[in-house]
Amino acid sequence: MKRDIFQAIADPTRRAILVLISANALTPNAIAEQFNTTRQAVSKHIKILNECELLDEKKVGREIYYQLKIEKMKEVDQWLEQFKKIWESRFSQLDQVLMNLKSKENEI
Repeated sequence: MKRDIFQAIADPTRRAILVLISANALTPNAIAEQFNTTRQAVSKHIKILNECELLDEKKVGREIYYQLKIEKMKEVDQWLEQFKKIWESRFSQLDQVLMNLKSKENEI
């Protein structure tokens, strides 16, 4: 089954893992130490993140280090862009309403 980035970020633990590895590459054990869960559970999350192509994997000796593929997050940004335009429009409308109220207040 092909997974997409939205499946990856749907889970709070996976989002937390992404935050952890966004700055520094970490081993699965180092990642698991940050959570109150088993190493096996973290491995399942890492597997899903990997299937969603969100991880860069680097082997150093016997260890595997994972780091975020930040460019893959652009898919989320592009999807959110449509909502940003709506939010900006609504904030502009709110600004106009507030300016009208303030103008009426000054007239009194």
